Amino acid sequence: MPLLQVGQKIRGTYEVERFLGEGAFAEVYRVKHRFLGRQAIKVFKLVGMTLEETEEMLSEAILLSRLEHPNVIRVFDANVTETSKGTCGFFTMEHVGGGSLERYWQSHGDRFIPIETTVEIIRQVCRGLSVAHIEKPPIIHRDIKPQNILIGYDAMGIRVRVSDFGLAKRVNPLTLLATAMGTRCFKAPEVFRNHKADSCAGDVWAIGNTFYLLLTDRLPFSEIDELDVFDPSCFEKSVTPPSQLNTLADAGLDKIAMRALSLKPQNRYANAIELLRALDQWKPITKSSSKPSLSSGSKANKSALGLHSPVNEKTAKKMVREALNLAKRPDQIMIAADLMEEAFIKWPGFRENYEYLVKLWRRGIIY
Repeated sequence: MPLLQVGQKIRGTYEVERFLGEGAFAEVYRVKHRFLGRQAIKVFKLVGMTLEETEEMLSEAILLSRLEHPNVIRVFDANVTETSKGTCGFFTMEHVGGGSLERYWQSHGDRFIPIETTVEIIRQVCRGLSVAHIEKPPIIHRDIKPQNILIGYDAMGIRVRVSDFGLAKRVNPLTLLATAMGTRCFKAPEVFRNHKADSCAGDVWAIGNTFYLLLTDRLPFSEIDELDVFDPSCFEKSVTPPSQLNTLADAGLDKIAMRALSLKPQNRYANAIELLRALDQWKPITKSSSKPSLSSGSKANKSALGLHSPVNEKTAKKMVREALNLAKRPDQIMIAADLMEEAFIKWPGFRENYEYLVKLWRRGIIY
């Protein structure tokens, strides 16, 4: 049974509009703020949290949100509320219509995400994490994975937000490692030996896994999730360079991805700043037209993170029509942009036709 119900009012300020998804220790809903419009609310599954405990759990997220970096999700409020299972803590954050990177990646079906788009997504992830890694002492995310990276649009194009800062260290690390498919695959090897070994280099490992997934539609060490008991030998296998699975990847991307996935922390990029520097130095190489391309044919077929909702052109068309109608009204233009982003996930083919409109709408321009 879900913690919240559609239509439920929370503290007289928020109205629950729809369930968005859930993770290891929380459920996420879209809500409408009484005055400020749409937001997202994350409700912790742990029952009986006090307001003080909620604020403590969110301390790092709130700190980073105050820095107002465009690639870090903004947190607005933290409190407690009554749910179907008792009193639970929650926090509200900005709502991103496109949803998670996991959904964005899966929406491409049997096609790879374009290489330059993949690189730009990972660059923005690194920019957001860099804000945390340069703090003294550094703030470590500890749970970077596609489900905790949100993809939306602003006036310039795709905009990435990293979410859930500081939450992973507040839960039992063994529980975290044993939950949703994909989570264990994004934890660095050293953490399996010592759960206190999280570091900036551990975050780099998680980014490297995410980067590899976007480039190849596969996880470099997928066997980890398939075992009931962790076996260190899983990390002993050689990893296939991305360019051997996706011919539009090149030797430069191979080098970056493989260094981020080094088994020893000291051999990786030390932090997100170093990884970002390497990505900024990469330049795309024009491939020979005579060379066969796999850009439109991923043999992995987006199954690495488990089952997912299939694309649906009919539903997407309906959402596009609704968004175009909403956008005729200035007070509904941001809702129209959110809806169009959701339509892109349902049917990515509409992205090319309507992406320019979302950029205009995010600027407040009706076209």
